[in-house]
Amino acid sequence: MKVFRGLPNDRARAPCALTIGNFDGVHRGHQALLAQVRGAAASLGIEAAVMTFEPHPREYFAQRSGDLSKAPARIANLRDKLSDLADSGIDRVIVEHFNEQFAAQTPHDFVKQVLVDGLHVKWLMVGDDFRYGARRLGDIAMLEAAGREFGFQVATLGAVMHGERRISSSAVREALAQGDFAATQQLLGHPYTMSGHVIHGRKLGRTLGFPTLNLRVAHRPAVSGIFVVQVHGLADQALPAVASIGVRPTVEDAGRMLLEVHVFDYDASAYGKLVRVEFLAKLRDEEKYIDLPTLTTAIERDAVQARAFFAHRNGALTATDRI
Repeated sequence: MKVFRGLPNDRARAPCALTIGNFDGVHRGHQALLAQVRGAAASLGIEAAVMTFEPHPREYFAQRSGDLSKAPARIANLRDKLSDLADSGIDRVIVEHFNEQFAAQTPHDFVKQVLVDGLHVKWLMVGDDFRYGARRLGDIAMLEAAGREFGFQVATLGAVMHGERRISSSAVREALAQGDFAATQQLLGHPYTMSGHVIHGRKLGRTLGFPTLNLRVAHRPAVSGIFVVQVHGLADQALPAVASIGVRPTVEDAGRMLLEVHVFDYDASAYGKLVRVEFLAKLRDEEKYIDLPTLTTAIERDAVQARAFFAHRNGALTATDRI
């Protein structure tokens, strides 16, 4: 899969079937849309493409207003989003920098400069509530008219449902906020994970008897608290662990987000490795403790609960295997 930061240059442009969106989480609704794009691209003999944005437009406007609470929590970082899009069979992704200039484009300029001249779109699929251009003035009717003018076809996809529930990034965020990873998996079509390179931390966990792998979290995540997890990328099989994701209020006040993972019975160096953390269950919310001994006691309790989770799960698997 080819990834472009902004519009491709003249030599890299090629006719494509395109869809546009934030694709946070690449859930089953997104996957249904992407399958349509792949099918159209195959029938037309062109590439399947996605245009997405960094930062999320709502995040950009929240930053401008000075109220970051208006920004949606991130389900996935950019690396994980691109990985999911590649797994969905997309040929090229355009990561468009969403800024004041991009937001100020008229609907006509967006179509002419971005879709037609910049991407050579021949077929376009969007959600039935798609809006575009400055102040979201462009709608589906305007897009269809532009398609007739410039020679590209416009298709829309309605809501994809799970039972009576619409599958959406908002629904995924809600399930994650509740620590409901079974519901999250139903919406995503796969377990919820976060990936990142292991970085150096303050080594505080080691002094407390709980060495951790530290992963930087660049944006406000859709999960926070203490979790039972398993870690992929350190061994041939996933390794059991307990994790904390949050701002670590007991030990610092900078407000920086960090994912800290204590892998049980693991004592090798992992710095620089790319790992994937799979979330299995939520134990509790993040708390601020009065001192380090109290924090250590809480971590010990979390580790005991996480080990019990794996012992129960492995025992259940063993019993099933015997049947």
